[in-house]
Amino acid sequence: MEGEKKNESSAASASAIKIEKVKVMALEPVTIGKNIEYTSTLKAFEEVHLVPSTPGRIEKIYVEVGSRVSKGDVLVQMDQTQLRQAIIQLQTLETDYKRLDTLQKVGSITRQQFDQISAQVEIARNNVEFLKENTRLVAPFGGIISGKYFEDGEMYSGAPNTTAGKAAILSIVQINPLKAIVNIPETYFPAVGEGMKTRVLSDLYRDQEYAGQIMRKYPTIDPNTHSFQAEIRIENPGEKLRPGMFCRVELGFGEIEALVVPALAVLKMQGSNERYIFLADQGKAKRVSVTIGQRFDDKVEIISNELKVGDQLIIAGQSRLVDQVPVEIVIE
Repeated sequence: MEGEKKNESSAASASAIKIEKVKVMALEPVTIGKNIEYTSTLKAFEEVHLVPSTPGRIEKIYVEVGSRVSKGDVLVQMDQTQLRQAIIQLQTLETDYKRLDTLQKVGSITRQQFDQISAQVEIARNNVEFLKENTRLVAPFGGIISGKYFEDGEMYSGAPNTTAGKAAILSIVQINPLKAIVNIPETYFPAVGEGMKTRVLSDLYRDQEYAGQIMRKYPTIDPNTHSFQAEIRIENPGEKLRPGMFCRVELGFGEIEALVVPALAVLKMQGSNERYIFLADQGKAKRVSVTIGQRFDDKVEIISNELKVGDQLIIAGQSRLVDQVPVEIVIE
């Protein structure tokens, strides 16, 4: 009697297990262009914070924030008192030099005296040139004035006063071209090189893409993230893009064989970024964690070492499944 009851109980338990009906497709590789997208923030191609070499009074600032300047334009005129004094001192020394040169030729003074005045003249000339360069600040490249921190007549002290933590009277940026720095997994280190073409996209201008080119690959791998950095030069016709904007940089690595499946077949664990699929394996649902690759409209590339060609991917009914639940394949 007890054996009969156990058999009846087992039969009842077996009948209580629900068999889920599912639809499947066989995993087959397809050839795709391997394009990887990275996010970054646009930066000025060049940015300089202009300062004189020594503190002093600002005589005149010729530009405002937003002013466009060309290379060599005079932007700031500093007080010229020291320059004028240095010029007068140089003129005096040059007069003495000419007089002593005549005396040295006729042997009235020693060679040492003449060498001393020659050195003094050279020092005075260098001082005048130095002050000329530092009493007039000129644009080192064509760009736009992005910051103005003083007004005419104020004293420049040399104290840091910019968001970059540097001292400046003016800041100038070059916005065409721009640049961006992206972090790329170390797996692609051999495939990335200087001159490699990229596509740059902005969510602000969805109907336009911008041409980019890798101009610098950093030589080291970050041991924490196992990634390396690459610097992208981005052409900016029309100057719609600006430093600080968010952008997406797409790198192409040629054609590869990949597993591309309907996006609805890939599930996401609630509260995390883990993605997974179900396979129909010997009458049961087998859960497999995957990584998402490229997206193609309603399909996605999936990546996992547990997948192989011919596996039966469940593409309908998967939302009801748990690992190892019995399944029945429905064929339409």
